[in-house]
Amino acid sequence: MHCHNCGKEINSKAVICIHCGVSTENNAEANNCVEDAGFFKRLVAYLIDNVLLGAIGLLLGFILGGIFIITMLNTNSTVMVIEASLILLAYCIGLGTTWLYHTLMESSKWQATLGKMLLGVKVVDKNNNRISFARANGRFFAKILSAIILLIGYIMAGFTDRKQALHDKIAQTYVVNK
Repeated sequence: MHCHNCGKEINSKAVICIHCGVSTENNAEANNCVEDAGFFKRLVAYLIDNVLLGAIGLLLGFILGGIFIITMLNTNSTVMVIEASLILLAYCIGLGTTWLYHTLMESSKWQATLGKMLLGVKVVDKNNNRISFARANGRFFAKILSAIILLIGYIMAGFTDRKQALHDKIAQTYVVNK
């Protein structure tokens, strides 16, 4: 459990917070008994989401790619132009689908992607409220930074006191158990 005043982890039976000295009398209600989701739970949710997004991406890629190829062949485009265009289309579909999925789901009333829902976790702000669409956007694009640095930004979730990854720290969000 965490102190409703300073946010530091405290013993659930504590009468006062050892970090800031505030009474924990109403802490359970203020904190909604929030428990941060662990690293492996988050990892499994991430893998579930990626399998789902991969399937959606394949389906969209086949449909839109087929339409695109037929259109390009009718314009007498060269093979290299068609290949380059398909690669660009695939990248845009992948990024767009992933961005919309994470941003819309995490800022929705569910506060979670399907993977997170299956594992009983959700994304909240520092007051344990639903995050805004803008904050969800910031969190999504901060994930790129988490990945660029050899996934260290993701691995951080296993070592920080509130189990936050780099993108959570940047967006000031938390992944908690429901």
